[in-house]
Amino acid sequence: MSSAPNASLLNPRIAAPFLLVALIWGSTWWVITGQIDGVPASWAVVWRFVIAAPAMALMALATGSSLKIGAKGQWLAILVGLTQFCGNYNFVYEAERHLTSGIVAVMLSLLFVPNTLLGRLLLGQKTSARFALGSLIAIAGIGLLFANEARSGGVGGNVWLGVVLAFFGMLAAAVANVVQANDTGRSLPMASLLAWSMAWGVVFDTVFALITAGPPVVPRDPAFWAGTAYLAIAGSVVTFPLYFGLVRNLGAGKAAYNGVLVVVLAMFLSTLLEGYRWTGLAVAGCALALAGLVIALSDRK
Repeated sequence: MSSAPNASLLNPRIAAPFLLVALIWGSTWWVITGQIDGVPASWAVVWRFVIAAPAMALMALATGSSLKIGAKGQWLAILVGLTQFCGNYNFVYEAERHLTSGIVAVMLSLLFVPNTLLGRLLLGQKTSARFALGSLIAIAGIGLLFANEARSGGVGGNVWLGVVLAFFGMLAAAVANVVQANDTGRSLPMASLLAWSMAWGVVFDTVFALITAGPPVVPRDPAFWAGTAYLAIAGSVVTFPLYFGLVRNLGAGKAAYNGVLVVVLAMFLSTLLEGYRWTGLAVAGCALALAGLVIALSDRK
């Protein structure tokens, strides 16, 4: 299985959702930092998808899609819910307790590596020598950024725990990205599959939160709920149908190219709002990471 024959970033029908997803997700990294300030990360994830799941179901119905997805569809929704809407988000939210939002965004931009490898393994999507070269350059850049974070002590002081959490969050997202593009996923309306996936995610998230954080924590701060609504509607309901569509049309690896734009915006916001300090090591690391991303995903083959 490969990307669609006319799927190119020069095609406006591909470029428009590509840019919109990058711009929205670039801002969500900073919004998440406010969601975990005084609130257990696991409960912040629960409230996000408590809002997002019914909103996605309403979107499916509004676009004329049936919410009946059959047994195979439900099993796929369970897998996507467990990996994307439980595993990925809980790992990422926890990672942001230890790393600045921009650094977490930079690490998650390497999603194209497991995306492409799993796409090749499970979907038959091909890779190239240029991809391998770019990946090595980008990984070297990420290494420099992490070395800089280790020097500064990160956010919570445990930089390497943050790295491990972000790494597992990236792997969970890669599994979800690729499996939803299989034959079963392609046969289902995108919004319907996502609505059920988010609903199952709420189930898994709630169980995880009860085990790790205890009874529900319901914040009273209106700013928390405003941020949660933005993450749920803009950061999930609007973007995931667009992004998963890109995965199906461009291929798992090239769809993750929007990580380049996400990183630029996330690092800018982290500098502006979190006081991230640029050192020579950080500049070199960011430059290498972005250069590697561009090289890895610029091959037209």
